[in-house]
Amino acid sequence: MNIGSKGTSRFQTIDLVPYMMVFTVGITWGVTFSLARIAAEAGAHPIGLAFWQAAGGALVLLPVCLYRKVLPRINWQNCKRYMVIALAGTAVPGTFLFYAASRVPSGILAITVSLVPMLTYVFALILGIDKYANKRFVGIMLGFGAILLLSLPESSLPDPGMVKWMLLALLASVFYTIENIYVDISIPQGTDLVALLAGGLCVAALLLAPIAFSQSAFVTPQYPFTEVEWAIIAMAFVSSTAYALFFYIVKKSGAVFASLVGYVITLAGVFWGMLFFGESHSIWVWAALATMLVGMAMVTPREKPVL
Repeated sequence: MNIGSKGTSRFQTIDLVPYMMVFTVGITWGVTFSLARIAAEAGAHPIGLAFWQAAGGALVLLPVCLYRKVLPRINWQNCKRYMVIALAGTAVPGTFLFYAASRVPSGILAITVSLVPMLTYVFALILGIDKYANKRFVGIMLGFGAILLLSLPESSLPDPGMVKWMLLALLASVFYTIENIYVDISIPQGTDLVALLAGGLCVAALLLAPIAFSQSAFVTPQYPFTEVEWAIIAMAFVSSTAYALFFYIVKKSGAVFASLVGYVITLAGVFWGMLFFGESHSIWVWAALATMLVGMAMVTPREKPVL
């Protein structure tokens, strides 16, 4: 009787809020691939879009920092952190993705970015900060197999010429992985991650601004707003809000639980593309999606059972 009561009590105290937040972050983050395609197809230059994604995200997060009275601190150590986050997490991969956005279906972009957790594990093995496990190795192989399913069969992509742009998106995943590893091993516990992200976005915007102007790639906002402006505004709010919520999930429920967001982002990115653009995918793409999700499930670390 006591055992049953104990089990019932545990069932009743399950907190559904973290699960709801995982779906919220994944669904909102997944839409950024479609927003990027909308802006790119409307004629916005990829470098200009990368600038506004960084600057817009900073404009969203800095008022939050002011409200919380935790502004990005400017010192030599933090400047190095901001630079790495700006280059590896925003400026370079963002530009690559925006170049690919108008040439590759947004659903396929979402699948390529889901390779980040697997690459993170590979980098962690190389650096000796994680241990080898057969299950995870199989997951890595499934992830790369999914990429082969997207790129090798002639009927997998609507146009075989998309392969080079898909590879550019995969290169963006490498940079995101570098950022993940850097944050893991170089950012001390207790660092305010929202302020850190705001600082990194500010630096990314400062780096991209002269490049955008020199390449005549700057996207000048117009009024009344066109598709480009609305897509930029939406990306700024969606990406910065998703980042902030993701950090909250990490703090509240741990990085292991927060990694579930990756599943939702991948699925949401595919279905947002179908909703916005009527994207239809070949059997190879669906097979790649299924293979990638299985691989992610095998690579994602699991919490140790409580004894």
